[in-house]
Amino acid sequence: MVPHLTTALSGPLLSLEKSMLSNMPKIEHWFRSKWLDYAAPFYASVDLRNAGFKLAPVDTNLFPAGFNNLNPEFLSLSVQAAMVAVEKVCPEAHRLLIIPENHTRNSYYLRNMVELVIIMKAAGLDVRVGSISPEITEPTLLEAHDNHKLLVEPVVRIGNRIKLINQELGDFDSCAILLNNDLSGGVPNILQNLEQNLIPPLHAGWHVRRKSTHFDAYNRVVDEFSRILQIDPWLLNPYFETCGEIDFQARTGEDCLAQQVESLLDKIKIKYAEYGVTQEPFVIVKANAGTYGMGIMTVKHPDEVRDLNRKTRNKMSVVKEGLQVSEVIIQEGVYTFESINNAVAEPVVYMMDHFVIGGFYRVHTGRGVDENLNAPGSHFVPLAFEKPCTLPDCKDAPDTLPNRFYAYGVIARLALLAAAIELQETDPVNQ
Repeated sequence: MVPHLTTALSGPLLSLEKSMLSNMPKIEHWFRSKWLDYAAPFYASVDLRNAGFKLAPVDTNLFPAGFNNLNPEFLSLSVQAAMVAVEKVCPEAHRLLIIPENHTRNSYYLRNMVELVIIMKAAGLDVRVGSISPEITEPTLLEAHDNHKLLVEPVVRIGNRIKLINQELGDFDSCAILLNNDLSGGVPNILQNLEQNLIPPLHAGWHVRRKSTHFDAYNRVVDEFSRILQIDPWLLNPYFETCGEIDFQARTGEDCLAQQVESLLDKIKIKYAEYGVTQEPFVIVKANAGTYGMGIMTVKHPDEVRDLNRKTRNKMSVVKEGLQVSEVIIQEGVYTFESINNAVAEPVVYMMDHFVIGGFYRVHTGRGVDENLNAPGSHFVPLAFEKPCTLPDCKDAPDTLPNRFYAYGVIARLALLAAAIELQETDPVNQ
C-alpha cells in the first residue's frame, strides 16, 4: 500500500529519489565505511516527514516501543538483525534480560514487549522480562493487547549483577540486559555500575540525551552525504535552534524563545522562496529531552510563544515522569502531505543494528499536516511497508513502492548514523 501523496510527484522529491536510486552503490558503500568507524545503536526508530519538496527525520528514538506495529512478514529481517546486534555486544550470550518501561499497564506497550521477546527468542536467546518498577514485587502475568500475555518478574540486584530469582522457573542471570526503558527519570541505583552489558548504554537515556545534540550530529552526517548526491542538504535536514533556562510556568525565557522562533522562520522563508514553496513556514517547539509526544507545540509567528495561556504553559512545562522542561529545541516544521484514508500520516522506520527491519505509518484523524502526530488519538497502519526498504528496483519508477521506501530507509539510516556519532561523543569514557 503506497499512501496517496497530495503533492505532485514531479517535484524536487521525485528528483531526490531518482538521485538516490542512481547513486545506490555509492550510498551503500558510504554507509558500510561509516559503520566501520561507528557502532550502530542496538535498535532505533526514526519519525520521518515527507513534504513532497523535502524528506527529513524529525525525531530519533533509541528505545523504540512499537515492534507490534511492524509487518509480521518482516520477522525474519528482525531476527537476522537481532543476531548480528547481540553478537557484537555479547558474542556468547544465550540469555537476555529485557527491562521494560515502568508504566506496565499500557496494553499496547506490553504487546510491543511481547513482540520484542518473540524476536529475541527467534534469534536463539533465552529471554525473560524483568521490571525495575516498585509496583512489581512478584512474578506477574500482564494482559497485553490482542489477548497476549506477558510475564514480568521483579529484578533483584546481587553484587554488581541484576538477576531474576524464581523458584518455579529457575533463577536467571544474563550476560546482556536490553533496556526498553528510556530512563527519562534518571538512572535508578539498581542499574548503576553493573558488570553486565547494558544495551543501549545508560548515556542513551533521556536523563543525558538532548535532541539538539542528535541533530547537530545529523547536520554533519547530511552535509557529507549531500556531497555524494550533489544536493542541497536542506532537502534532507530540518533547521533547528535551542533555548535554555526556560520556565513556562514562571514565564521566563519567553523573549529568547520568541527571538529564536523569528530567526528560524526567517531562514525557512528564504528556502521556501528558493524552491517555490507556497505553504506557510512553521516551527515545532518541544522539550529538548524526552519522548511520548509531550511538551510540543506548532508555532507560525513569534508572538505565539509570548503570553501563553495557562493550558498551553501547563502542557509545555512537564514531560514524561513529571519532569520539568527547562530547555527546548525549536525545530523547522516539516509538513506531511501523506495520508491514509484521508487522515494525516507520517512514516516511522525501525532499525536493529544498522539494518532496516520495517516500518509503519502513524496516522491521526484529528491532526493537521503541520502538527505533531505522536499524540493521543493516533493509530498505526502496520502494513504500509509491504516490502523491505532495502531492495529498490533501479529499473522501476522512483515513486513505486520499494523505491519510495528505499528513500525512507536511507534517510532513517542517516539519522541512525547521527545517533551512533552522538552516543560515541557523549560516552563518559570519552569525556
